[in-house]
Amino acid sequence: MAGSERYAPRTDNPVQRTAEAPVSTFSVDVDTGSYSNVRRMLRQGVRPPADAVRAEEFINYFRYDHPAPAGRDVPFRITTELAPSPWARGRQLLMIGLRGYDVPRTTLPAANLVFLIDTSGSMGAPDKLPLLQKAFAELVQQLRPQDRVSLVAYAGSAGLVLPPTPGDRKAEILSALGNLQAGGSTHGSAGLQLAYETARQAHVQGGINRVILATDGDFNVGLVDRAALETYVADQRRSGIALSTLGFGRGNYHDAMAERLADVGDGQHAYIDTLQEARKVLVEELSSTLLTIANDVKVQVEFDPARVAEYRLIGYENRLLREEDFANDRVDAGDIGAGHEVTALYEIVPVGSADAWLSPRRYGAPAPSTAPATAGEIARVSLRYRLPGETRSRLVDTAVRSADLRPQAGESLRFAAAVAAYADALRGGTHLGDWGWDDIRREVAAARGDDPWGLRGELLGLVDLARAHADIAPTAPAVTAQPSGAGRPNR
Repeated sequence: MAGSERYAPRTDNPVQRTAEAPVSTFSVDVDTGSYSNVRRMLRQGVRPPADAVRAEEFINYFRYDHPAPAGRDVPFRITTELAPSPWARGRQLLMIGLRGYDVPRTTLPAANLVFLIDTSGSMGAPDKLPLLQKAFAELVQQLRPQDRVSLVAYAGSAGLVLPPTPGDRKAEILSALGNLQAGGSTHGSAGLQLAYETARQAHVQGGINRVILATDGDFNVGLVDRAALETYVADQRRSGIALSTLGFGRGNYHDAMAERLADVGDGQHAYIDTLQEARKVLVEELSSTLLTIANDVKVQVEFDPARVAEYRLIGYENRLLREEDFANDRVDAGDIGAGHEVTALYEIVPVGSADAWLSPRRYGAPAPSTAPATAGEIARVSLRYRLPGETRSRLVDTAVRSADLRPQAGESLRFAAAVAAYADALRGGTHLGDWGWDDIRREVAAARGDDPWGLRGELLGLVDLARAHADIAPTAPAVTAQPSGAGRPNR
């Protein structure tokens, strides 16, 4: 049940009239926890609460084979694709894809990893501590002699279970991991403090320094105020120690806390519902999980009001930034790891389309004419990022032209659109026109393409489960977590 689980409230991005708001700015997001958490609920016969569904995390759960950068001078490459919207004849979808350069696992810098593990009484269920132990065991097998691993556990109090230990002493690490038992309350803040202290003691200059927090729920002893925890984690981030979070289990899962702490900690948030998911996150995506290649990555899209009448950004609701935040290097944003892909979708209405969302205004100003210098452009996509260790951001951009419009979407955009539609349908399907579950399933099947890990094929079954639960109210409402940091731009 999702009865006492906590999710941050979210409202879908509104449609924007381009003449009034031509610029859209947001932070990148490489988290995937929402997708696997919702998958867990569907498999357990529970209709997911709408706030558990974050469209950008559904989209970014999958890879789309965006082209990689030619070198490392610019750590990622921007690509775009423009095609008709599948659920609205007079609209279009714009896909923006980023892909970071990859690093062979054998050439990763030395890693200083602190496993911070919740061993409170609620962690005794099979899908919690036992799955967590198996998940971390998968990561331990990837460690090298130059890596260091520490293990901190927390329940009623926090303790150092394993001091910094070389990665080739796997039997010692696995033994310490296997001896963990669940019991006590959740003194998470003490665990965090001890984990960061341990990470500082074993700090690797020029290497990977990261705390990996694994938990099923909230911190209910010690420093429990969410805003204070965020401030503490942000301070540690500035000292060069990142924080990633892994969610486990059901019932008291605090999704809002886990996602936000990873955001401010310059890490990723994932939810581990199966051993296969653990292998995906901690083995197959190890380089991108551990090694950051670009910090504070922000996207800004400026649409030409003479060519684009309206637009909406799909997802990224808690990553929106103000226009002025884009060039402000003091505003924190998301990070990209080695080999990471980031995908964003805009649905747009060309000027003159009969399929607009918004009614014409009686006293609206006429659309401006297109300047000669931008003739043919419908939008410009700009990115700002910082290289690790640098303080000033760098800028790259690319134009999207009306001539780029394809008569039909390519396989990657078709699949991304189907995933976006699946997320929207789970939230009520208010943006899908006449589309229904049959249309979503058809597009997933038609565009699944190469599927070596079976993840795209698995989505077909999840669509069927979601359709079966679509008319069933949740057995108990999830607790809605209140947002913190009012007045501060989200990442």
